Amino acid sequence: MIEVYAFATPNSVKVLIALEEMGLPYELKPVNVRKGEQKNDLFLALNPNGKVPVLVDDGFVLTESAAILVHLAEKTGKLLSQDNVSRARVFEELFFHASGVSPAFGNAGFFKRSSPEPQPIAEARFTSEAERLLGLLDAKLASQPFVAGDAFTIADIAHFGWIWRLQFAGLTLEGCPNLSRWFETVGARPSVQQALLRAEGLVESAGSAA
Repeated sequence: MIEVYAFATPNSVKVLIALEEMGLPYELKPVNVRKGEQKNDLFLALNPNGKVPVLVDDGFVLTESAAILVHLAEKTGKLLSQDNVSRARVFEELFFHASGVSPAFGNAGFFKRSSPEPQPIAEARFTSEAERLLGLLDAKLASQPFVAGDAFTIADIAHFGWIWRLQFAGLTLEGCPNLSRWFETVGARPSVQQALLRAEGLVESAGSAA
């Protein structure tokens, strides 16, 4: 049985969506990052970097959401084409997400919400970068239904995770009609809805246990 250590975070929900899409059974292990549980010794033994998600697949421990998505796609043969060009497009989007979208969104949200002191230059820098990247995605989706081409892939799952939490970074999809269409299309998939329910359930469980 696959175990997933996660919470209702953008990176965690990517893994839950992939597992639901691929029809893989899994056990969800909540890690309440709001209470700092990702910093306790038991979790750090799994991921010394102290971040969710973590996947444990028959004793194989894997961190980093993009790496987990690739592992699951290769394990099942789903959501990742074997055609060299199509496969390269998926990896292109995964690396674009990991190096650009995720840090821009995360830092924009941090400086808006969590910085101990106001940092207007940093906030403006990361917010403008996040808005620029949304524009790039919107332009790409003007000519194709999904971020890596004609098929839904793990690249779509990667981008969906942070756009699902767009408000954390103080962003909207206003002025991005193609990206809005894509977000609605992906969000309507039954597997995505189920994954979001399970992720949100972690927050509800944490609240009731407080």
